[in-house]
This record gives sequence, structure tokens and C-alpha cells, in this order.
Amino acid sequence: MFAVITTGGKQYKVQVGDVINVEKLNNNVGDKVEFEVLLTSNEGKVVAKPQDVKKLTCSAEVVAQGKGDKVVVYKYKAKKNVRRKQGHRQPFTQVKILEIK
Repeated sequence: MFAVITTGGKQYKVQVGDVINVEKLNNNVGDKVEFEVLLTSNEGKVVAKPQDVKKLTCSAEVVAQGKGDKVVVYKYKAKKNVRRKQGHRQPFTQVKILEIK
């Protein structure tokens, strides 16, 4: 059984037991969170109707908070002696999917 959930403006295909990185959530490690389900499939039967999907929930547990790999942004203007280097590390929350019901 899998489900498509949405959080942080993105969609993720998950199954029970998956550990995924999502956009940063303001929860502590060990907290339980609920995600909105957009679609689910169980043994080939797909449920995507809005009235049926509203009854479904996906619960998960926050495993860790962290930062992703550094992305280097380098801006350069030719013949102008303009150079600008900037780094960024996107924060994320690691969650483990507990159940889809």
C-alpha cells in the first residue's frame, strides 16, 4: 500500500516504514505529525476521489532535524571585477511513516 502526501508545497510517494526528508517542520524529535493524503493505492485499487481521500490520514514521527548539502551560488560579471560567492544549506525534517489509514 502506498500513498501520495503533500507537505511544504511538495508531494511525496510514501509507504509504511519509509524515512523521508521533507521541508522543515516546527516539531521536536519524537513528535507525531499528520499529513494530507492526495491519493492512495491498495493492491491495485486506486482511491483519488476528494470525498474518499478526506477520510484518510498519514501519520508519521519526526526522526531528526538537519540541514542539506551546501549549494554554492557564484555570481560573476565579465570585465567588471564583480564576483560574489554565497553558500546555502536548506533545513529539512526527517520523518518516518508509521501508518496510512
